[in-house]
Amino acid sequence: MRDVGTLLEALPYIREFHGKTVVIKYGGAAMEDAALREEFARDVVLLKYVGLNPIVVHGGGPEITAYMERLGMPVEFVGGLRVSGEETVEVAKMVLVGKVNKEIVLRLSRHGQPAVGLCGDDGSLFVVARRAAPGGEDIGFVGRIERINVDVIHHVSRDYIPVIASVGADREGRSYNVNADEAAGAVAGALGAYKVVFLTDVPGWLADPSDPASLIGQAGVGRVQEALPALDGGMRPKLEACVEAIHHGVSAAHILDGRLAHSLLLELFTDAGIGTKIEAGGGAQ
Repeated sequence: MRDVGTLLEALPYIREFHGKTVVIKYGGAAMEDAALREEFARDVVLLKYVGLNPIVVHGGGPEITAYMERLGMPVEFVGGLRVSGEETVEVAKMVLVGKVNKEIVLRLSRHGQPAVGLCGDDGSLFVVARRAAPGGEDIGFVGRIERINVDVIHHVSRDYIPVIASVGADREGRSYNVNADEAAGAVAGALGAYKVVFLTDVPGWLADPSDPASLIGQAGVGRVQEALPALDGGMRPKLEACVEAIHHGVSAAHILDGRLAHSLLLELFTDAGIGTKIEAGGGAQ
């Protein structure tokens, strides 16, 4: 009866989300742990089978770092963004497009749904411009997305699950590293997605980053904007992406603990939910 109750609890959410687009930023432990990789693939395939339109946007920061260290290259972050010289971008493209992307595609296919791998170069999906760190520092070939060719995604998603690697090029054809959180938020906004979900390695947005019990369960976008100037590290790009997506019409953004198996399904299909939910509005809710 407990299992039946769970299914009945999910029913109104499945009905609400049917036919809706959900953009999922995939990264962190959910990508690194073998068991979690399989559970993530099953969850995304389930979303497709129950009538949602999942779009996966991924990074691969730890793998990029590992390859850079093996090659003796310096690894540096400013404001949660990787400092990216030309050689760093070359490594990032090889790892994200040539390795990580194809592994995700094959895993989704193995669990029952065909997927197609894309990156920002394909069909001019992402047109980017050079950006600076939040403090104005030069961080090299790190791109901010200026335009998204949504027709590419629409075309692929009719029959397949799109899996998008977060790299892109400018109008002159120079390659750039793109923060995966920013890419997911921009894709969600451009598509008019119903929701955007960020999988990370913490329970959600924490009022005190050193205290997992300080989870902020719900917040309005106004509260997030007020907090951003004081934030640093990896949470800042995620929250900036949430704000960007909601300003472009996405109904809600979620930051979830990807270390928890099936966190995606728990957030979307249960009454309690987990993690942090950010919506339009002012302060805490």
